[in-house]
Amino acid sequence: MRIIVDTNKVFSGVLNTESRIGKILTYSKNYFQFYTCDFLKIELLNHRSKLLMLTKRTPGEPDELEQIVTHNITFINERLLLRKHILFAEDLVRDIDLSDTPFVALTKQLKGKLRTGDKELQNGLLKKGFKNIVTTAELSELLDKLERK
Repeated sequence: MRIIVDTNKVFSGVLNTESRIGKILTYSKNYFQFYTCDFLKIELLNHRSKLLMLTKRTPGEPDELEQIVTHNITFINERLLLRKHILFAEDLVRDIDLSDTPFVALTKQLKGKLRTGDKELQNGLLKKGFKNIVTTAELSELLDKLERK
């Protein structure tokens, strides 16, 4: 299954690598393929000081945590997104948050499932009929089933 993770979920994983999403991102590469947009790297850099403060770690540790959490994530350059998927996504998120356009477009292009920590985005997309969303609980349950096989 292709899972597109947004900034919120990656930040959550970095902040707590032992959380459900942290463990899923780190240890389930045999079951899920994770993708995100390249600009997530910029977001991580822009919020480095906040991550450092929230994790209460030494200056190099957040970098290490980021590497651990993002190691199994494939980063896709937004310029590779097809225009039709960008337009589709813009139409969906226009009244929610346009900054989420690349994640929704990538989800559409890869025929994946979006894992977002943004409840407003998730609820807004669901109201508009966009069902390609997966929760951390659903991923965790699916992972448990797959690991038992």
